[in-house]
Amino acid sequence: MTSTAPAPASPTPSRTDELLTPLGRPQAGWRLRLYTIIFEADTRAGRLFDLGLIGLILLSIGVVMADSMASLRSEHGVLLSVLEWTLTGLFSAEYLARLLCVRHPWRYARSFYGVIDLLAVLPTYLAVLVPGLHALIDVRVLRLLRIFRILKLGAYVAEYGALGTALWATRRKILIFLTFVLMMVVVLGTLMYVVEGPANGFTSIPVSVYWAITTVTTVGFGDITPKTDLGRLISSAMMLLGWGTLAVPTGIVSAEFAARRGQEPTTRHCPECLSEGHLPSARYCRDCGARLPPWQRDPA
Repeated sequence: MTSTAPAPASPTPSRTDELLTPLGRPQAGWRLRLYTIIFEADTRAGRLFDLGLIGLILLSIGVVMADSMASLRSEHGVLLSVLEWTLTGLFSAEYLARLLCVRHPWRYARSFYGVIDLLAVLPTYLAVLVPGLHALIDVRVLRLLRIFRILKLGAYVAEYGALGTALWATRRKILIFLTFVLMMVVVLGTLMYVVEGPANGFTSIPVSVYWAITTVTTVGFGDITPKTDLGRLISSAMMLLGWGTLAVPTGIVSAEFAARRGQEPTTRHCPECLSEGHLPSARYCRDCGARLPPWQRDPA
């Protein structure tokens, strides 16, 4: 009498896998292959997909800008319309593919990039499906929401995440600095209101504060200029002060960005089960036990 071995249980996602891939990586089949191409960038197909999508996003932004120019729209309106509908179809297919290849499509739809993906295609369809919308808002204004496609670039450039982390880490320093600048322009704007007065265009303290902000940022108000010698002396000092004022937040963020860039660990993907998050010192996959390829730091 022979006993039959029990059938292997189907793999179930672990808690670690759910934390590393909150959208849910498929276990096998065409959904896993599609997920690897769309959401992973370690394979040749994934890199080609990301580069192609970046090219389509940039092309779509160029189409939107060209469509806003009356001369180009009147001469090449048909071409621009064909390009827009082609791009909308491609972005729609990409959005549906993302929903199909994850185990938690609703979680992706509610995520930041899920909303951006929806905004990338929704205005074009709304302009056709709701023709009476012009009674509430001009359809062309609604179609300009397609410019949100440029936000999709953030998902394909890793440095965006590092920059966002640096900005978040220096938020208190930047907030304190902006508070100091705000107090400075309020004081200087009020001083200019006293020195120049309504006769020289400084009709109120808010107007004077706005002039102080444009002067410190070296933008220039244009319509209001100081007429007295004391006012010109104050405005000259504010212009010189503005150079240093603009450099302070840049230095704060740059120092934090450089520090985090040097400390940030590099992670790898397992070539067998595609699990993520392996440290540079790891030799084997913690999930399937496969040997990991040699670690190489990406060139800065």
